[in-house]
Amino acid sequence: MCGIAGFLTQVGVNYDLHSVMAKMTDTMTPRGPDGRGVWIDRENGVALGQRRLAIIDLSQAGSQPMASSCGRFVLTYNGEIYNAGELRSELLSLGKPFRGHSDTEVIVQGFAAWGIRATLDRLTGMFAIGVWDALQKELTLIRDRLGIKPLYWSFRAGTLLFGSELKALAVHPAFDRTLNRDAVVSYLRYGYIPAPQTIYSSSCKLEPGRLLRLPLNGTPQLTQFWRLEDAARAGQENRLECSDEEAVDALEALLGDAVARRMIADVPLGAFLSGGIDSSTVVALMQKHATGPVKTFSIGFDRSGYNEAQHAATVAKHLGTDHTELYLASKEAQAVIPKLASIYDEPFSDSSQIPTYLVSHMTRQHVAVALSGDGGDELFAGYNRYTQAKLFTHHLAFAPRAVRGIAAAGLKGVKPATWDAICSRLPVLSRQERAGDKIHKLASVLAEDADGFYRALTTHWENPETLVHGGKETSQSLWSDASEIAPDIIERMQFLDTLTYLPDDILTKVDRASMAVSLEARVPILDHRVVEFAWRLPMHLKIRDGKGKWILRQLLYRHVPQSIIDRPKMGFGVPIEDWLRGPLKDWAESLLSNQAIEEFGLIDPAPVQKKWREHLSGRRNWQHLIWNILMLQAWCKEWA
Repeated sequence: MCGIAGFLTQVGVNYDLHSVMAKMTDTMTPRGPDGRGVWIDRENGVALGQRRLAIIDLSQAGSQPMASSCGRFVLTYNGEIYNAGELRSELLSLGKPFRGHSDTEVIVQGFAAWGIRATLDRLTGMFAIGVWDALQKELTLIRDRLGIKPLYWSFRAGTLLFGSELKALAVHPAFDRTLNRDAVVSYLRYGYIPAPQTIYSSSCKLEPGRLLRLPLNGTPQLTQFWRLEDAARAGQENRLECSDEEAVDALEALLGDAVARRMIADVPLGAFLSGGIDSSTVVALMQKHATGPVKTFSIGFDRSGYNEAQHAATVAKHLGTDHTELYLASKEAQAVIPKLASIYDEPFSDSSQIPTYLVSHMTRQHVAVALSGDGGDELFAGYNRYTQAKLFTHHLAFAPRAVRGIAAAGLKGVKPATWDAICSRLPVLSRQERAGDKIHKLASVLAEDADGFYRALTTHWENPETLVHGGKETSQSLWSDASEIAPDIIERMQFLDTLTYLPDDILTKVDRASMAVSLEARVPILDHRVVEFAWRLPMHLKIRDGKGKWILRQLLYRHVPQSIIDRPKMGFGVPIEDWLRGPLKDWAESLLSNQAIEEFGLIDPAPVQKKWREHLSGRRNWQHLIWNILMLQAWCKEWA
């Protein structure tokens, strides 16, 4: 695991390639504290660099950039390949020599033996790659199938730049820092900037499953080596036909193999454990394959409704893991906030970035690699909006819009705090944390059609174009009509979430938080073989009796008693709502004043001020919308 960067310039330069490349890589030192590598081809204007976090083959034989034994390919790479052992055996049988046992060498020797595209089809893992082909005089950039590892690029005035983080591109003399106002519009709607946009007009995110090729004297060419659409279509055309037990057996075998492969490391390894379905399943399968207690980590907060530590401790005790937990006071969580703009290269406002950083920081004090349960909600229909959509399409959608509008007004007429009090009297398994906010959110979308229902649930600021000076909302995959790919509304939501929300929010959050403390996070549920299997599952194996992730639950029940696991979905968050009215109020005021907002000339302060006053009054909870603006303002203050 590491941070990578590089460039190919087709024009004359008045700077030293080596010093610029070193500067680019050094912006990402936390991603790779174990060393720096730089490779230069001055004749062709190519520079590749890497900051190394040594995980597999800690010797110099694993250092990058790395050349193939034939000298044709030179590679810089961020990630892990989990079937490297099998591929290495194949390459040895073909006569390819090896200096060490790193997966980097397997990739570059694979390129030499099979070609780039054929090698990618063989890889199981997460990866972002930059590779120079000295024979074809061509630079190729590659991002893994699900977008687990990030890769940014920019092509302007004959120079292609790339890197794991935008800050690496930004220090290159050819980089244009002009802000992308359309991207700000997208950010205000979603809370993240969806690919391929970035906060800068001159740069893009390389989307999952893509290759970008740049010949020495040509222009960038984008192609795909894997598409989620193909996996979705193939799965729907080849549904799994077997008993419930056989389906669970198949998932346990496949996911168990994915977990076991991700337990290979030459450094200490552990897992995040929240006590929820996904992380508990990963840890249970880790413990099944381990020879001793697996190291697990969780954090708790001094606030009910936001504390899952006790559930994690119960799961850890049952599985017999070596468990470490840290309880944090609000002040410790709030102390992370000033670091966020530096950690995230772009405005990013998923507030669970705070606990994600904190658990990563604690975990890194004990291990260098941690397995995570991310991806279970998208693949196995775990989000509440999926079960809400099922209810909506089966019942509410048939009611006239006028009737639904009246119902929505009635739901909104009760304050969120009152709803919280009412729902607290329900049976434990029927309760929802922060029920009032969820009911108000649901009420706001009752008058929509099925697709509008989903779009509304994933929207922060409505009509964000009206907030951003000179910004327009561009057509994104989230808004496209995916009904042809996935006719079922729930599968359509899963498809869009996996295509956008997963890589651009969830995986971005985990990557930046973990890499900021030099911790490698691995996500076995997002093994592409598991993804393709999940798309073969009929809906009754995902949602049953009003609960999502049915098949994943059945797998977990084989290892952990159902009584320990079954409880309302909590999520991974912090009480931003109350902090903004209390200890963070002065900080927020300093960023939300007319003067502070107008300083950067991006957004209209009037609507923001209105929401802020309503939030402070307690009449409405606008925490997500306000946090959007605060993280935008904090980013501008740090970078713009």
